[in-house]
Amino acid sequence: MKPVITILEDRISAAMAVAVNQKDCAAQVRPSTDPRFGDYQVNGVMPLAKELKTNPKKLAEGVVEKLNVSDICEKPEIAGPGFINLRLKQEFVAVNLLEVNKDTGRLGIEKVDKPKTIVVDFSGPNIAKQMHVGHLRSTIIGDCICRMLEFLGHKVIPQNHIGDWGTQFGMLTYYFDDQNLHVAAGRASKRKMVGVSDLSISDMEQFYREAKELFDSDAEFARRSRDYVVKLHVGDRHVMFNWRVIRGQSLAYFQNIYNLLGVMLTDEHVHGESEYRDDLPSVVEELKRKGFAKESDSAICVFPEGFKDKEEKPLPVIVQKSDGAYLYATTDLAAIRYRVGELKADRIIYVTDARQQLHFEMVFTVARMAGWAKDKTELIHVTFGSVLGENGKPLKTRSGENVKLKELLDEAVSRARGVVDEKNPGLSENEKDEIAKAVGIGSVKYADYSNNRTSDYVFSFDKMLAMEGNTAPYMQYAYARVQSIKDKGKERGIDVDKEMAGLKAFSLTESSEFDLAKHLIRYGEAIEAAAADYRPNYLTAYLYELAQKFSAFYTNCPVLQAEPDKRPTRLLLCDLTAKTIRHGLSELLGIEVIERM
Repeated sequence: MKPVITILEDRISAAMAVAVNQKDCAAQVRPSTDPRFGDYQVNGVMPLAKELKTNPKKLAEGVVEKLNVSDICEKPEIAGPGFINLRLKQEFVAVNLLEVNKDTGRLGIEKVDKPKTIVVDFSGPNIAKQMHVGHLRSTIIGDCICRMLEFLGHKVIPQNHIGDWGTQFGMLTYYFDDQNLHVAAGRASKRKMVGVSDLSISDMEQFYREAKELFDSDAEFARRSRDYVVKLHVGDRHVMFNWRVIRGQSLAYFQNIYNLLGVMLTDEHVHGESEYRDDLPSVVEELKRKGFAKESDSAICVFPEGFKDKEEKPLPVIVQKSDGAYLYATTDLAAIRYRVGELKADRIIYVTDARQQLHFEMVFTVARMAGWAKDKTELIHVTFGSVLGENGKPLKTRSGENVKLKELLDEAVSRARGVVDEKNPGLSENEKDEIAKAVGIGSVKYADYSNNRTSDYVFSFDKMLAMEGNTAPYMQYAYARVQSIKDKGKERGIDVDKEMAGLKAFSLTESSEFDLAKHLIRYGEAIEAAAADYRPNYLTAYLYELAQKFSAFYTNCPVLQAEPDKRPTRLLLCDLTAKTIRHGLSELLGIEVIERM
């Protein structure tokens, strides 16, 4: 079924068009922030009245006169200078709730009419380096965007644009040979040779630091490293072998992190800088041929219109340095050309921190100038803020280094295990471990999702592991609590599934029943809003409100002890609440639910 808000917008837009005898009127329907004013509020009348230079209240009266929503709402109410307030009918909510119940896989939510092919570029760690807390937001926000868009029916192509090419790999592969590290025979080690699988990410990160120090301080080392860059580019067998070992062990490490986080990225989604290495010369040549690229200070640059520095001088997009090397911008342009030309992308979404905003604005402009991104191709940069420590500064270790993501996640699981030991000591060790992992990882993800992605937020284990408030443990407990009702019913000899199956029609006589039911049929609205703005916090806000409304319902309305004529309705409300929380957490946010806590 279509979201209620969509049906209302269509009907009110049509009524507005008739009322003013004008095509293409667009109503703006929003959920009411105050239940005293109904369930929805129409805000589009006043802008139209201003455009037509007419009285907004009279226009609202004219719209209501032409509006027929009697199958959905009570009689519309006009408030203030031209607002229209709408209240859902109990009968409409009950019928729609039964429709939701029939469609258990999708909870009554339709797929989009015109699905698009959407590439989502996210995570993007660097080879030979450990993922740190800065990679958390891109990885999980990108994953959530993929999940929501795919659920709505789009063809989603995740792309993990890893940093796996360039000067640093010439430097690192030469360092292996310079230090007589036995990569070709096995592990990179100065002491002994063991299996390649034992080459750890921390080994490579340490080797990288040492290589960088030599590169910056030793001219001969730097010269030989640049020779190795050339060898890498021409496919020298030995250098390529070293590079593949470094890359392969890094990818295995990344995959362990992705598995721990519960994101859907795999090796098949890896399409890093190295994949475009053969395309970069043609990118530059095509820009030259079309007259967009020219030499400036011995580098090849494009100067897109509208971008200037503080001195009002044109800002360049450098696509090739004076020494012939290519840059991130060149690779990003090659990626756009590939994604539109080969993957047939209608939309490309980049999930990175806000500091890269200017870079992508300029790259998008150049891609359109060159014709690699068509007029209809959507290029979208989804930005996010920083993860802060409790001192209000970017989260760092005491030594000033970025917090390693694996260490942070391990700490979350460890702390969650302490909470489980305290709250439920009678569980088996395996159950405690499973719950601790679900709660620990879920807490980190949910805390990030529940914040506005464009804002910075303070990372606090105490807050994210709290059993109260808008947290993962609270939501996971809410799910387990609802699920337990079915088990309690069986203990009392109540066939819960049979009673719900026999429910063909019902009434919602109690206010908390009606309130919960209305919220349940609006799940699709929350998903569409979250997907449209790429904001998971819209979804977490919906789920938290659902848990609160269920709590009020459960307090005021007996379920298993209810009269026989009311119990099936209340069991259905419990069941759909559990299914909705489970779907939101597990399917869209990638957070495990727990049957008991």
